[in-house]
Amino acid sequence: MIRKLFLFFIPIFVLGACKKDPLGNLEAISYAPQAFTMPEMPYFFQKMEIPADNPMTVDGVALGRFLFYDPILSADSTIACASCHRQETAFSNNLKVAVGIEGRVGTRNVPSLANVGFNTKGLLWDGRVKALEEVALRTIADPLEMDFSVQGVVERLQAHPDYPERFRKAFGIKDTEDISGEFLGKAIAQFLRTLVSYNSKYDYANWDRGAETKFFSESELRGKLLFTTEPAINPYDPHPGCSHCHNNTALVTTNEFLNNGLDPAMEPGDFPDPGLGGITLRPIDYGRFKAPTLRNIELTAPYMHDGRFQTLEQVLEHYSSGGHFSYNVDVNIIAFPMSEQDKQDLLAFLKSMTDEKFLQENAFGNPF
Repeated sequence: MIRKLFLFFIPIFVLGACKKDPLGNLEAISYAPQAFTMPEMPYFFQKMEIPADNPMTVDGVALGRFLFYDPILSADSTIACASCHRQETAFSNNLKVAVGIEGRVGTRNVPSLANVGFNTKGLLWDGRVKALEEVALRTIADPLEMDFSVQGVVERLQAHPDYPERFRKAFGIKDTEDISGEFLGKAIAQFLRTLVSYNSKYDYANWDRGAETKFFSESELRGKLLFTTEPAINPYDPHPGCSHCHNNTALVTTNEFLNNGLDPAMEPGDFPDPGLGGITLRPIDYGRFKAPTLRNIELTAPYMHDGRFQTLEQVLEHYSSGGHFSYNVDVNIIAFPMSEQDKQDLLAFLKSMTDEKFLQENAFGNPF
């Protein structure tokens, strides 16, 4: 009888050793961080810079993924990061501008998160955020988005039945009180760095991929030539080339902040949205916005920082027209002729950047 009771209590004892004690101490839970291995990137990708104080771990990425999809981060628990950044639209959405809790309408379009971990020149349309670890914290506090306090989210996480253990495994915290906004931001940043896109036809046709190499169609190839035409190389061709801002590299963007002629302006106050200038307060930066990646561009309509263009055709018309004059418009925004064939070829090339694997990758999806 004693032997049977002893055997009965063994699993209970083992199970209890995996849980935190009633006072919130988490040290009974094993902390054995395992480095997260990023997929082997193609040779034409630059190396992603990982902050020394936020190394990627398996449990850190997993925690970030849960937090990204959890509406617990918003004041009324109705929207998550994933509400605006949807995988099927390359982690953007198809609304003109962001919409937050209670249907609050924002002022800017939701950018794609594809390859966001490679961006080291300032995040968001105006570059106000310098580190990926800060992005979620800004969104939580934005009154037009989640309208909550980071401390309020932390208190919810501390009282949650599952998150304390997840934070313990991810960051080695010893007590529920150790959960912080810093760890919250770090976890989400780790997950965001996994959102790499490199399996579009553009990738397989633009660079040698060995046996997997594909070839552009005639239309796509003509579109590529238009995309990359540089007057310095061919001064007789009036097309300025799209690759000045969206370079023909793996990221398909320079990540620079530029004025692409969207609005006429003779002085800083003429811009309806100051863009980078609202952060730096330098007159030269007003009306400048980050050049977004063109990866999966056919899925991320509407376009521009304010979502003013519904279609890629409208975008091409804007650039072909030369845009609007302003005192700091980029020198490459000049009018150029574009035939219907040119438009179709450029569109074909842009659509070759759609990465179906990225849109369907299970590791990026909702874990709940």
